[in-house]
Amino acid sequence: MPFVNVKLLEGRSQDQKERLVKAITDALVDICDAKPDYTMVVVEDVPADHWARDGKMLSKH
Repeated sequence: MPFVNVKLLEGRSQDQKERLVKAITDALVDICDAKPDYTMVVVEDVPADHWARDGKMLSKH
């Protein structure tokens, strides 16, 4: 059972997340011969003030 955890900066639309989940599932089915009904994808929205890059919080960029 493939399990994919996607972390994104918050702000993506529900439609974008649904299309991403579908594309990831389709790729796992195509490349790994995974069964779609056993493929799990979790999308986590993360606020910019919980991410850092180059030693700085993204909310400060």
